[in-house]
Amino acid sequence: MDPLDDVLRLLGTTSHVSASMTAGGSWAVGFDAPDGIKFNAVRRGRCYLRLDGSVEAIPLAAGDCYLLTHSRPYTLFSDPEAAAMPAGPIFLAATDGVARAGVGDEFAAIGGAFRFGERARELLLDGLPTVIHVPAATAEAAALQWAIDQIDVELRQRRVGATLVAEHLAVVMLIQILRHRLASEPAPTTGLLAGLGDPVVAVALREMHRQPAHGWQVAELARAASVSRSTLAARFKDLVGRGPLEYLTGWRVELAANRLRSGDETLASIAQHVGYGSESALSVAFKRVTGHTPRAYRHLARTR
Repeated sequence: MDPLDDVLRLLGTTSHVSASMTAGGSWAVGFDAPDGIKFNAVRRGRCYLRLDGSVEAIPLAAGDCYLLTHSRPYTLFSDPEAAAMPAGPIFLAATDGVARAGVGDEFAAIGGAFRFGERARELLLDGLPTVIHVPAATAEAAALQWAIDQIDVELRQRRVGATLVAEHLAVVMLIQILRHRLASEPAPTTGLLAGLGDPVVAVALREMHRQPAHGWQVAELARAASVSRSTLAARFKDLVGRGPLEYLTGWRVELAANRLRSGDETLASIAQHVGYGSESALSVAFKRVTGHTPRAYRHLARTR
């Protein structure tokens, strides 16, 4: 099994593609902190991205994409001296799906957001930088450009099912951006992506995701990765941020939590499915990870 695919599915990853934006002349648009993870793809022209509180701005050119993984206000601008107009009124006034800023249209971008389930930050996002910038010249940019082109066609032509197609294409973009991050230098410091970027740790992650209910021991995982037990344990903790069996416990709890949220399966059945011999063993692990008993968690999930 692909651990990244597993996590994205479990998190219920969805996307929303907003209106395109064009701009020209001297312009600046200020955006509130996004609800979720924000992405933008530059279709033509150039601009700069500056996060609230940052001095440095990131230059963006046609074909570039970026992902904002943490909720912070930001500004897109062509001119650092231009007064930033709030994005809200500009996008509310959009016509034909296009918001307009400044004078002219030499700049164009498509943007949107990704939303995840409640456990996304701990499982995936905490190990990511605030901004992931994918320049047009990178290897992943070709696949991104294809998805962007198709999204643009769908948004402009508005054929049957266009919104759904555009949103699925945006998820393709997300995977390509995460792949870019996985291959980047410097590599992610800790977390799932850091582990997947290591040939030894990635084997152990794939094995645990392939059979999460199996009674894994570190020695067995080390044999699968063709390294010693101590080597695997040290590399896994350095890269993922916790030991192999601690990670396995967390992943089993995430699988159990998903079943608690989405159905009426008994705790005994869930425990067996995720690798615990009894309901009480699952309850102990579940409360240690989430702070709630499985029954309390199920109740909270259904009253939100």
